Amino acid sequence: MTYDLVIGDRAYSSWSLRGWLLFDAFGIPVKTHLAKLYSDELPTMLRDYFPAKTAPTMRTPEGWVIPETIAIAEELATRHPDAGLWPADPKGRAVARVLAAEMHAGFSALRSHCPMNLRVSYTDCAPPPEVLADLSRLQTLWDWARAETGSTTPWLCGAYSAADAFYAPVATRIATYNLPVGPAAMDYVMAHLSHPSFRRWRAMGMVDLPDQPFYFRTYPRRDWPGPAPLPARAVEGGGTVNSACPYSGKPVTHALELDGRRFGFCNAFCRDKTVADPGAWPQFMALYHS
Repeated sequence: MTYDLVIGDRAYSSWSLRGWLLFDAFGIPVKTHLAKLYSDELPTMLRDYFPAKTAPTMRTPEGWVIPETIAIAEELATRHPDAGLWPADPKGRAVARVLAAEMHAGFSALRSHCPMNLRVSYTDCAPPPEVLADLSRLQTLWDWARAETGSTTPWLCGAYSAADAFYAPVATRIATYNLPVGPAAMDYVMAHLSHPSFRRWRAMGMVDLPDQPFYFRTYPRRDWPGPAPLPARAVEGGGTVNSACPYSGKPVTHALELDGRRFGFCNAFCRDKTVADPGAWPQFMALYHS
C-alpha cells in the first residue's frame, strides 16, 4: 500500500508543489490525483477526503485523511524517521520548523502579487513596497537559518529538508517574476530550480493541463532561468530505439526525437513531460545514454 495525494494544477498550485516535494524529494512513494483548479474537479474529488477543503490532501495507507502541508510533513516525518524530512540535529530541526511555520502563515503580499506560475518568466513585475518587504524578510530568515545551523550546503539547514520544500514555491516566484534579491538568496533560488524533484514537477506542470487565465500577466517575458532543457521534440511515427516505455514498461505508442534518435513512450503525457525537460527523468536519461 502507498499514500494518495490530491493536487491541483502543477504549474500553478504552490501548496501542491510543497506537498508533493515532501514525498518525492525524500523517496516516499505516493500516488497523485490531479484536479483542475477553478473548476468543480477539486471539490468533487475532495468529497472522498473529508474534512479536507484544499489541495494538497494526503490519505495514509490506513485511510486516514490529512490536509495541510505542515500536518503532512509532521506525519510523514513520524512515519519515516530515516527519510530526513527534518534535520537530525535538534537545533537544526528547531530552525527548520520555525522556517516552515512562518512560510505556512506569512508572505501574503508576495503570494497575492506574484502567484506561482511555472510556465513563464518575466523581466519585471513592478513589485510594490509590501512585496519588497516580504522579500527582505525572506532573506533575513534564510541568512539567519544558515548562520544558526552552520549550513555549508545550498540548503537552509544542511541537507535538503522539509523547510526547503516549503520555500520551493517562493523560489519559483522569484524566478518567474525576476524579483530583486541578493546573491545569496539567488543562489538558493537556483538550487531549487536545479533540484531533480522540482525539475520533474515543473516538466509535468508544463504539459498536464491547459493554461489558467487567472495567472496571465502582460509583463515582458524572458526565458526560464533554470537549467536549459535538452532540445527534444514530439514526433509522429515509429522507428524508436526502444519498444517499451522507460517509465511504465508498457508498449510504445508515442515518440520524441532527440539528437537524431527516436525514443518511445506509452502515452502522450509520458512523452510530453520528457520533451519538457529530458534531463529531469533518470529513467529516460538511462535510455538516452544506452
